[in-house]
Amino acid sequence: MRSDGKQSAPFALKAAAGLGLAFMHLPIALIFVYAFTTEDKSYQWPPPGFTLKWLEVTWNRPDVWDALKLSLQVATISTVIAMVLGTLCAAAVSRTKFFGRETISLLVILPIALPGIITGIALRSAFSIADIPFSIWTIILGHATFCVVVVYNNAVARFRRTSGSLVEASMDLGANSFQTFRHVILPNIGTALLAGGMLAFALSFDEVIVTTFTAGQQSTLPIWMLEELVRPRQRPVTNVVAMVVVLVTVLPILAAYYLTRDGDQVAGSGK
Repeated sequence: MRSDGKQSAPFALKAAAGLGLAFMHLPIALIFVYAFTTEDKSYQWPPPGFTLKWLEVTWNRPDVWDALKLSLQVATISTVIAMVLGTLCAAAVSRTKFFGRETISLLVILPIALPGIITGIALRSAFSIADIPFSIWTIILGHATFCVVVVYNNAVARFRRTSGSLVEASMDLGANSFQTFRHVILPNIGTALLAGGMLAFALSFDEVIVTTFTAGQQSTLPIWMLEELVRPRQRPVTNVVAMVVVLVTVLPILAAYYLTRDGDQVAGSGK
């Protein structure tokens, strides 16, 4: 038992948790190791040597920059769309009562529950029937379908913990709808929206399956990595890019965690 009176976890449980974490994260650590290896033909262990050459090679590859630019554009626009639509859906579902409300809630979260290949095939079929050519916008529409869910889940949870009496009090004091949203609602749901947006960005940035069906001849960074693994030219370059993808996706997730870990402390939630 610890000094604060709480019972400590058994050693076997700690060891099992440690082994589970190692099993999940050691392969990711290997990506970082192979990004600096001197061997460019195979994944030899242990690496024969280490070099920083591949960072320069990756920096000077225009195809990497093109793929990175496309991924950032898609993730940014998809996140903006998701934040707008997700917030509006969350406000409607959590603040009003109407026939079919639970059905609409189910339909909103359904895209992230379905296998990505089902979503990808459905979108590709819809674009073909509507005679819509594949472009950056077809990728964005595909990503927005599941990014909306992330924002919606964060926003609807925060809306439900925010007391409706705050909005009523604001209206009673003469505030209009915009002022109420800006000074009362937004401060209470702001961190949840920001966290949802960060998670949506990370989810869109490293998406592969739906992108495969909606990108046409274009290559986002994950698609570029997949093609390089199938037909490798310089294996360490792929690992350098994978290292960048890991960092770009992990940082927003960590930020979202720190933004929402005190999410139960909402103004007026106990009233």
